[in-house]
Formats: sequence, structure tokens, C-alpha cells
Amino acid sequence: MARYIEPVCKLCRRENEKLFLKGERCFTQKCAFERRSYGPGQHGQASQGRGKRMSDYSRQLRAKQKARSVYGVLEKQFRRYFGMAIRTRGITGLIMLQILEARMDNVIYRMGLAPNRAQARQMVSHGHFLVNGRRTDVPSMVLKAGDTIQVREESKKNGLFKDLAETAEKTNCALWLERDLKTLSGRVLRMPDRGEIDGNLNEQLVVEYYSR
Repeated sequence: MARYIEPVCKLCRRENEKLFLKGERCFTQKCAFERRSYGPGQHGQASQGRGKRMSDYSRQLRAKQKARSVYGVLEKQFRRYFGMAIRTRGITGLIMLQILEARMDNVIYRMGLAPNRAQARQMVSHGHFLVNGRRTDVPSMVLKAGDTIQVREESKKNGLFKDLAETAEKTNCALWLERDLKTLSGRVLRMPDRGEIDGNLNEQLVVEYYSR
């Protein structure tokens, strides 16, 4: 299973904005972006503050890379999601974002059962969840309306889930999902509307990038 293994704080610095990839840590002074809010690499600090007009291609590329970073998806898989979206009737950019939001790891994160998508991905990979009563260890699994998710009974004994209900109670569950913290379960009610997805993502630029 391919995954990004470099420091994720570099991704925030590359986009020059917080992408909140480490959950609560991003809200503290320990956040690397707070201490080094310039681009990564040996020339990152030297180029800070220099105005540079971006070409259309550059803006499209950055929009695509930003969306990939937010959802923790590598290029081959991201391109596959775009292909799925373009073959589906509707607004291509919105459908692509809905597919990304419906990924198993993202649903766990949106339910508040994990502090960030990376942690959710690891929890799913270790087989701690059931989907429609069946165990799954595929974080990229795309869920659909009506699918149910729950923590396995055996996993509830794991220290990782001991205080999960109390921790999750402090976070909001996405409106297109429902959760039951008593049973550590939830359900996909519907696909999210555009207003319920990260407003800093520009899906139109991503569509333009792949449509060149």
C-alpha cells in the first residue's frame, strides 16, 4: 500500500497555509508552520516575501497538489478518482470531492473517531472497523449512502479505543453522517453538499489541470 512518508508539515509550508494534517497539534505552538512559515528546502527562506506571478498551469498544479495533500492520496489514485468522476453524470469537480470525502479513512475522521486522516488510515489498515458487518482493512474503500461503520468488539478492548467516546464527543460529526458514541458506530446518510466540504479546495482548477 503506497503512502506518503515524508514530514507532512512540509506540505503545509509548500502551500503556504495550514492544512491541519496533524489534528490538534496544528492548533498549538508546536506546529511547524508556526515556527517556519516559509517554503521547504534550502531556498525556501530566501524566497520568502518575493512576489511571483503564477501561470495558469502553476495554479492548477498547486490546486491539485493541495487536494492530494489534504486527503493523503498519491497521484495514481487521485487520477483514478478523477476518472471515476468524469464518467459519472453531474458536476465533475463536485463528484470528485464527494468520492474523496466518501473514502473510508476520511469518513472515520469526519465522524470524529480519529484526530486526523493519517490516524484514521492506520486504524482502518489494522482492521479495527466493520463496514456493513464485515471487517475491512482498506482505507481507500469508497462508501455510499446507507453504509454502516462500527468498531469491532475485539478492538474496543484496545487502549486506542478506551477513551475514544470521550475524546470524540469534543468534536463535531459531519452533517452527512451520523454517529453513536455509545456503540462507536455510525452511518453514511448521504453524499456531502459542496458547502460541507473544505472551502479552500478549488476543484475547478483540478478539473482544468487534468483536462489539458
